[in-house]
Amino acid sequence: MSSSPRATPPLLRDLNERRVLELIRAGAPISRAEISRRSGISKPTVSLALLSLVEAGLVREAEERPDGPGYGAVYFEPVEDAALVLALDLGARFVRGAVCDLGGAIRARQDLELAGADAVTAISRLGAALLDASGLDSTLVDSVVVGVPGVIAGDGTLRLAENVAGLEGRRFGDELQDALGLPVTLENDINLAALGERWQGVARGVDDFVFFSVGTGMGAGVVLGGRLHRGHHGAAGEIDFALAALESVDPAAPEISTLAATLAASSEATSLAAPFDPRAIFAAARTGDAVAESVVEEVARRIALHVAPIAAVADVELVVLGGGIGANGDLLLAPVGRLLGDWLPFPPRLVVSTLGDAAVLMGALSVGRQSALDNVFTRRRAAQTG
Repeated sequence: MSSSPRATPPLLRDLNERRVLELIRAGAPISRAEISRRSGISKPTVSLALLSLVEAGLVREAEERPDGPGYGAVYFEPVEDAALVLALDLGARFVRGAVCDLGGAIRARQDLELAGADAVTAISRLGAALLDASGLDSTLVDSVVVGVPGVIAGDGTLRLAENVAGLEGRRFGDELQDALGLPVTLENDINLAALGERWQGVARGVDDFVFFSVGTGMGAGVVLGGRLHRGHHGAAGEIDFALAALESVDPAAPEISTLAATLAASSEATSLAAPFDPRAIFAAARTGDAVAESVVEEVARRIALHVAPIAAVADVELVVLGGGIGANGDLLLAPVGRLLGDWLPFPPRLVVSTLGDAAVLMGALSVGRQSALDNVFTRRRAAQTG
């Protein structure tokens, strides 16, 4: 007696559907036959996977066909707005926000000045405004990813977050989750900037690199083996603490504005004047102002001192300079590179961030998008078996 065909096990069915969805995302518009050819999965199995994905709203027939003969073939494309990601970057003065779809396309982008408002209130307002501006169904939001200064402790408490008033010691993620009614992921903002550069910026395709944010202080996002390195306490990259114990480095070294004021007071041949804003200092250095050039040289030395320990220990390929002062990389790359070349046997390549102020947001979107891609698939299976 012949046996009936065996049903495809759920795990194998899931694997087939994931593979089909990946190929559609990578090569849309794409035909059933081409999916079968690229995946090595039989055409009948591809047809079943496509039926399931279409019913789940993750895939649809493509409106546009590729050039060339198709002989009546049906082509498929992903439904990019099957889920949305809300990303936010919380700074000392502004909250930056964006909404993107599963394809990574930004559907809305806005900034909101804090102006003394509580961060939870500001983020709630900005989130609502972004979703309204996108014109998309707010129930499609899969999750919220928020970049914050400092370290997120194991219990969710924020530490070393003094840059934003009122954040230190709060379980900020829990507060946001209650206010928004959505899953919230908190991540250190500089870590997210590193991930943003790897997704959409100058570090694409680089597995071992460091993103240095250079401002009033310095922080780093470390990517090793293609993965963000957070460390045991989630405090990897808090590079300012690395030099505090060295006698050759003054942990209380004056800030850039203070240093400029001191040097300007002893020189009559400078255009620098109070309040000695870093932007003005770098602008003056471009004109050949000797005092401003001395300040820039000192900034470069401090950057090199912070880069050297990580480069020596992790042997990274690339260092990306970002942040407010890091944006002046055209003045900093040569002196920093010269010092690292003197100190290290294998100095890393130095580049300036190509994303600028958007780096943190891009990183938050990349984290949320990857999570959403997994979640829509998981929810589809749960709905089918529920």
